[in-house]
Amino acid sequence: MAALVGVVLTAAAGNWQLDRAHQKEARQAAYDRGAAEPPVSIPPQPVEASALLLRRVEAHGEYVPKAMVLLDNKVHGGVPGYHVVMPLRIAGSGMHVLVNRGWIAAGRDRGQLPEVRTPQATVTVSGVAVVPGRFLELGKTDESGPVWQNLTIERFVRNKGLAAQPVVIEQHGGPDDGLVRDWPRPDFGIDKHYGYAVQWFVFCGLIIVLYAYFHARNARSKKN
Repeated sequence: MAALVGVVLTAAAGNWQLDRAHQKEARQAAYDRGAAEPPVSIPPQPVEASALLLRRVEAHGEYVPKAMVLLDNKVHGGVPGYHVVMPLRIAGSGMHVLVNRGWIAAGRDRGQLPEVRTPQATVTVSGVAVVPGRFLELGKTDESGPVWQNLTIERFVRNKGLAAQPVVIEQHGGPDDGLVRDWPRPDFGIDKHYGYAVQWFVFCGLIIVLYAYFHARNARSKKN
């Protein structure tokens, strides 16, 4: 009975990891398709994040520099710095979309924030729509200042009082504003799930082999 339970559980765990790998393969395929398609214009009306996630998008409007957030502990080329996240007010509306404009070095004096050059005119921003990932915070985040450790759309809306779409645009291209926009291709972790699946199936096979071995040995012992 113990061997049967072990086989069922390890086989189920292996199949679950395979399902996760297939789901992420589908997400990767959707990302690749979205990268090849024309950009989707973000409307002023609220939209679902799933309709824009990992797709090429563009937005037309004006930046709101006073609501800028600097995401701390972002390293580029071994140099510590910030990601500059700034809301863009979509033209002709009160709706905003957050734009991760890129990386900027922190400088030696952490008390002196870097100067971010921001266009004053109406701009068109293009990039890939993402949703801020999961994170673990060991303490309370100070949301009163411009430097944050982590970002969620809900936290931004609550703190800044601005209506915002449920995605962040990782800006691609744009003017020479001193910001580095070098976004790595998303790692969907497909190989990790295949590796876990192999481990579970190996455990499953090992249980079967050990059961057969000890069963046969006990049978010979009883016969002798």
